[in-house]
Amino acid sequence: MPELALKVDIDTYQGMRDGLPGIVNVLETFGLNASFFVSFGPDRSGLAVLQLIRPRFLMKMIRTNAPGMYGIKTALYGTLLKAPMIGTSFPHAVRDLAEKGHEVACHAWDHRLWQDWLSLMTKKSMDAWFGKMSDAYKDILGYQPAAFGAPGWRMDKRALEIAGAYGFSYLSCTRAEKAFIYEENDVIEVPSNLPCIEEQGVKGVIHALEKGIESPGPKVLPVHAEVEGTVYKQAFRDILEGALDLGYEIHTLEHIAMNLDRKSLPVRPLRLGLVPGRAFTCSV
Repeated sequence: MPELALKVDIDTYQGMRDGLPGIVNVLETFGLNASFFVSFGPDRSGLAVLQLIRPRFLMKMIRTNAPGMYGIKTALYGTLLKAPMIGTSFPHAVRDLAEKGHEVACHAWDHRLWQDWLSLMTKKSMDAWFGKMSDAYKDILGYQPAAFGAPGWRMDKRALEIAGAYGFSYLSCTRAEKAFIYEENDVIEVPSNLPCIEEQGVKGVIHALEKGIESPGPKVLPVHAEVEGTVYKQAFRDILEGALDLGYEIHTLEHIAMNLDRKSLPVRPLRLGLVPGRAFTCSV
């Protein structure tokens, strides 16, 4: 049977407070577990206004109705409004995920900083960013994180070198078609190889799931708590129902990573490219 994993990114305070309960509620309806990649530090979403000069980013904001989806307060965090902490503000919710059998992994410390300014960060600032994220995870759950998924699927060779030193069992930082091993740090990459709603809409996601049955290897569906946990909650329910009807077995990314035959995986370097529907260059 085809395998599908749900990679749920929590990018914002709103996603943690409002979207996470919605996602969990839908998953419980189906008796499913997912992989939650949590941002732990400050929500500085308001700094996205600096990216509006980029035509691709502006068009994405208009196409997805970002102000309506994320709300006015989120659009002001880190500028006119103080940046609230995301995961560290809800330690009980993070622990509850683990207690319910979901995988909890690391997504970010400062999501906006990484997504918008990765190329300008120094190795020292990257290492500090990873350290704060990992420490926050350990403070809440009591053990070291086993996986990391980069904000916006943006990585570079320096970041891979640092990530390799943190002992992650696997990474999920690209939009590649199939799993591989990074040449830079010898760590397995389990990529998000299906589109998300913001990129191709609900019909696009369902179509990709239908096509995915034709190609070998596990599929990873990127989900955002701010989206599928709120205004697209019913659409998320429909997508899961459709995936199950198609015969997919739904697992966590950790399950898929542990069951990959490492010897059969290709070893290759990080690559960059454009993904339809995204505003920035991604790791692919």
